[in-house]
Amino acid sequence: MEYYDVLIAGGSVAGLTTARECSSNGNSTIVIEEDHEIGTPEHCGGMVSLSGLQKLGLMLDSNNFQNAVPVARIRSKSASFELSAEKQNVIVVDRRGLDKQIAKQAEDAGAQIRTRCTFKSIAKKELKYAIKTSDGEIECKYFVDAKGLGSLKDASQNGILASAQFEVYAKWIEGKTVEILFDSDKYPGFFMWIIPMGDGRGKIGVAGKGINTSVALHEFIRSKGEKYSIIRKIFAPIWIGGPRSQFVFDRTLVVGDAAGQTKPTTAGGIFSCGMGGVLAGQAISNAIEKNDDSLLYEYEKNWKSMFQKEFQSMLLARKVLERLDNKAIDGIFSSLSKKAITDVSNFSDFDFHSSALALFLKTKIATNLTKILIGNEFRRVFGSRKDDDNSIHQ
Repeated sequence: MEYYDVLIAGGSVAGLTTARECSSNGNSTIVIEEDHEIGTPEHCGGMVSLSGLQKLGLMLDSNNFQNAVPVARIRSKSASFELSAEKQNVIVVDRRGLDKQIAKQAEDAGAQIRTRCTFKSIAKKELKYAIKTSDGEIECKYFVDAKGLGSLKDASQNGILASAQFEVYAKWIEGKTVEILFDSDKYPGFFMWIIPMGDGRGKIGVAGKGINTSVALHEFIRSKGEKYSIIRKIFAPIWIGGPRSQFVFDRTLVVGDAAGQTKPTTAGGIFSCGMGGVLAGQAISNAIEKNDDSLLYEYEKNWKSMFQKEFQSMLLARKVLERLDNKAIDGIFSSLSKKAITDVSNFSDFDFHSSALALFLKTKIATNLTKILIGNEFRRVFGSRKDDDNSIHQ
């Protein structure tokens, strides 16, 4: 019978940073990953700040670097604005390579990583867990669930959106500009994005409530009217519902997507999920060293201290976005002053989106926003009544 101090189910950023922290402190650690390769399939757009990587204990690896993106263009149907991201040092990384980089750190520290090994069940056995896997039974003292969105069994379906991302070669992809397109009719509750990997090459993705993501992407790409090649297609749900209320259950810790640690505004999670793994691994190491399992709750406390207010702000912004029609979105974008855009470019933090929201709300948009939202609600209410009246008369 195999035995480890810590068994981690799931080999993405959160699970691997947990493994690195645990094994760095001398604890026997194993990561089991159901896919055949660490970093595959690559669901993520791969955008992260250099400071975020550093906080995760990572140096930029030239093999994983795909692009620097100093400009973000945000568009609605009839308005647009551009933000400078130069001061935020935002880059695009190869997520497959990034995950393998963290896996190498964990392995160097003593962790074992096993691919094509599927978690099947967990049972408590006195002071240990018995984990059934496709490779047999493994015993451990601490279990970390990093299995991803599938572990959010109690999650409301309102927090899950269909999503797709295509890797595309096309001359119209600008090498230094991230593009975000809002259209409440075509992409309700979310948006379309273009993340450039260099001139003429990028990741084009979409998410939204009740949409056919493949059709939406094909329509958008064809609308450019120019030659293109789609070399990769990925379909995966995303979570925008915010964090779980609890991350620690006895000696089981939940991290990353499984804990709902992806951003409600963008579903990005390299930094927030990676920090979940770092903090979980540190808490487990402290609990083992001091023989005190109450220290496990430091993980949840520290993660929420770092991110809870941020996620609350993002959840509020998401609830507003989900109610806005295109006229309201156009109105908000048109209300942004040059000063507001400059302030956000200079002083916001890529890893904490609420800083940008706060800066925007300090400008005249705060005054206009109430008027825009009232108009939006008026159209929602009376538009629905008009539809009801038409159905009655029919």
